Amino acid sequence: MPDPALLTHLYGERYQLCPIPNPDLAVVLSLDREIDLYELESLCDAVGWSRRPLRRVRKALQHSLLRVGLWRHDPRLPRLVGFARCTGDGVVEATVWDVAVHPLYQGVGLGRSLMDYVLAELRAMEVERVSLFADPDVVGFYQAQGWELEPLNRRCAFWYAP
Repeated sequence: MPDPALLTHLYGERYQLCPIPNPDLAVVLSLDREIDLYELESLCDAVGWSRRPLRRVRKALQHSLLRVGLWRHDPRLPRLVGFARCTGDGVVEATVWDVAVHPLYQGVGLGRSLMDYVLAELRAMEVERVSLFADPDVVGFYQAQGWELEPLNRRCAFWYAP
C-alpha cells in the first residue's frame, strides 16, 4: 500500500483508495488533483467519445460543481483512468456528466467506486436529487446501482437522497 503522506500530497486530503483485485496496483479517487486536459481527452478517446474543443472542456470543468479523477497511482506521474463531473446548485439538485473509465480498467468495480464517491460527496453537500444522462448501452450499469430510470428507460436516470 502506498504511503498515506504521499497519497495526500499527490491527491489531496479527500483521496480514497479503490479496492481492486490486483494487489500490485493502486487506484485513487480524488477531487483535488488537477485534471490535465490532454489526459482527459485521451481518456475520452479510449472510451470512444467524440472530441470537444479543449477551450470548451476547460470552461466546462471550471463551471462544474465537482470534478473527480480516478488515477492509477504512480509516485512520479499518476495516470488518469477515470473521470466524472457534476453541475448543479450544490443544494437541491445536481447532474452527473462525462462518467468514463478507461476500457483497460473496466469490469473490476472502478465505475461503481467512482459513482459511490460522487454520490457521497453530493450527500455531504446535502443534495437531494441527482440526475444523469447516459448512452443507452450503459443505462443498465446505473440501474444496477439503484438509479431510477426515466419512464422510457433510454438515457436518463435519477437518484434521490434517502
